[in-house]
This record gives sequence, C-alpha cells and structure tokens, in this order.
Amino acid sequence: MGQFLLVDSRKLDGFEGLHEAVHGSHVDVMQIGRGRLRGSLSHVGIGDFSLSIGAFNVGMRTQRTSRDDKLIIGMLLAAEQRVAHWSFDMQLNDVLVIPPRLEHDGVFHGASAYAAMRFDLDEVTSLFGGEARLSDPDTWRGRGHFRADPTTGSAASRRLVRIMSHLRTHKDGLTPSTADFWKRSIVECVAANVMSSQPPDGTGWLPSARRLIRRVEDYLDDAGTRPVHVSEICAALGVSRRTLHRAFQEVFGLGPVTFLRHKRLCTVHSILRDSPPGSTTVAAQAMQQGFYELGRFAQYYAAMFGERPSQTLGFAIGNEDSTV
Repeated sequence: MGQFLLVDSRKLDGFEGLHEAVHGSHVDVMQIGRGRLRGSLSHVGIGDFSLSIGAFNVGMRTQRTSRDDKLIIGMLLAAEQRVAHWSFDMQLNDVLVIPPRLEHDGVFHGASAYAAMRFDLDEVTSLFGGEARLSDPDTWRGRGHFRADPTTGSAASRRLVRIMSHLRTHKDGLTPSTADFWKRSIVECVAANVMSSQPPDGTGWLPSARRLIRRVEDYLDDAGTRPVHVSEICAALGVSRRTLHRAFQEVFGLGPVTFLRHKRLCTVHSILRDSPPGSTTVAAQAMQQGFYELGRFAQYYAAMFGERPSQTLGFAIGNEDSTV
C-alpha cells in the first residue's frame, strides 16, 4: 500500500462517531451510560500505521469483529469508573493487546479516554527493535494485558497525548522524511508501559563498545539529516537497547537517546546558520527533527549552544536581534 500521511481531529456528538474509534477498523458501539455523548476523536496515519486517541463522557460498550487483520495495541488514558476488556480490569495507563482477527469486547462504565495503535504484525520486529520479547511477533499473537508502572505509565501517557496534540497543530510537519521517527516515538510511549511489566532481559552480548558506536555513526551518516529514533538503530543493527546503552555510556558517558537528541540539535543549528533569509523558521526545523515541544526544544538548544535558535537564524540573515 502506498505511503500516506494523515492528521484528522473531530468533535463527537453521539455514540455513532465511535464506530471509527480506531482508524481503519470498524468498531461496533452501544451507549450504556445516560446523557448526551460528547467527546473528541483524533487520528494520525503514517502508511499502514495509525494512532487514534478518543475521549467520551458516558459509558460505552465496544466490540470489534474478527475480520480485521491488523494488530491493535491500546492504552487507557483516563477513566472515571471501571473499564474492562475481556476479563481484564484495566487501570490507568495499562496496555491492551488485540491480535489480528480476534473478536474483542470492552465495557467503559463511565467517562474515559484511550489511545490505540493499529499496524501490521510484520512491523513489530522493526518498531520494537532492541527488545527481544517485544520484537518477536509471537508475543503479540494472543490477547494480552500489561499492567503499567504508576510513574512511567503516567509519563508515557502524557507524552503520547502531547505528540498527538503537536501533530494536530503542526500538520505540515508530518512529512515523509520524518514520518518514521514520529511513528517510532508514538510506539515507544506504549512500549515503555509494556517493558515496565516485563522481567529483566538477561540475554545479549556486549560487543566492543567502540566498534558498535562506529556502526551506529555509520548508520547515522547514511541517514543524512533525517531524524533517527533509537529503536530504528536497534532494529537495523540487531542489538538490544541495554547493549546500546552500555556502549554509549562507556564511550560518551551518556545514553543513546541523549546522544541522538544532541545530534538532532546540531542538525538544526547547522540548517539555521546556513539558511538564506526567509527560507525557513525555527519551528519548522525543530519539527523536522522530531522536537514537538518548542519550549523544551529552545531550552535544550540554549543549553547546548549558549544562544537561542532565533539568534542562530538571525546570524544567517544578519539580524542578531531576531526572536523565536
């Protein structure tokens, strides 16, 4: 199927809107709570991958038929009353696995909010690269329920909502060159909650740290200026996150996520410094490098380079007093 990029958001006025609760998949719904249903529904589509976030104010019964051949991984973002899927009583930030072609039913007893990813089972090897259990398609072939850690779970949920909010606001920033990075950033929010419920992974062998770092840097050189997510590196090089983390700590004294953020900041700095007048903006370049919170990006940038990004851009156009 051809690549497509989609960002869509709408208000709900009636339970019928929740038939599209998961982008690309029909869900049968029935309202069980009293009152006029109000809510919202947002979708991000990147190729065959989608993220849907919905919220509603009354109790709902949901069912999905077994005709869908996509894997769905959901997360409970908010709930005023009990939420149950199959025999699983869900708590906030818990993750639910709905395998392809498996019938599903759920009951939301009151106002709730959820997030749901939908994609091909064949993609898990790449999207969950670096996590042996999660990158195995067999892990996702049966229905499952992962209990989220209270601290990491809430942080992951907030990050997921912020990403969706940013993409809704900056639709033009979701381009083919950055689509894979955003997809991996979305998946990582859910993966964090799944991994927190797993026992430690004692497998894996730490190769020469410097040799591994060289392979990473070669991969980044081949990627050019596009942002690269840590899970992409793990999948491409066939290493676990723990192995990668130990190597980066040994060589650089910092983790791979921080290293990749520094590299993206350097890319933005070079582009801003070399851009002709009026050819770009700070916000556009930040988005292209996967920064979805401009305030935090500006803090990272100032800490890294000792100047605001607008000052770097101002240097390029001969106006050092320019502001973000």
